[in-house]
Amino acid sequence: MSSELRELYQEVILDHSKKPRNLREIAGGRKADGMNPLCGDRATVYLELDGDVVKDASFVGKGCSISTASASMMTEAVKGRTRAEAEALFERFHDLVTGDPSKPGTGGADLGKLAVFSGVCEFPVRVKCAALPWHTMKAALENAPEPVSTE
Repeated sequence: MSSELRELYQEVILDHSKKPRNLREIAGGRKADGMNPLCGDRATVYLELDGDVVKDASFVGKGCSISTASASMMTEAVKGRTRAEAEALFERFHDLVTGDPSKPGTGGADLGKLAVFSGVCEFPVRVKCAALPWHTMKAALENAPEPVSTE
């Protein structure tokens, strides 16, 4: 990755970290709690479904810049998608941040703005930070009663 592209990616992540989108609760929808016990990141993801479509998505929590930016961008990315599309996006994002080269789409080309997290796989300790909101979103989709942990 070129240094200019890496710098742009860092700017996008910092912007979403400092000014997170959809940082609020949604009353009456689904919600799930997640935490990363290694670093203390916590996230609650809220989803409002209209049938099978994610009508609205939001989060609250405390975390590092990677975790916060990931939650912010995830909420933007899943709005308007069906459950199946949101779950497929979860899988592609997870493959991106874990750097699994055997999976199609690992390069992030089909992920749009979410490709900014492609460099996370170079820092294994940060993978769980980026993945936490996504695992929590998946738990909310499944209406899972138990909190999600990255451990």
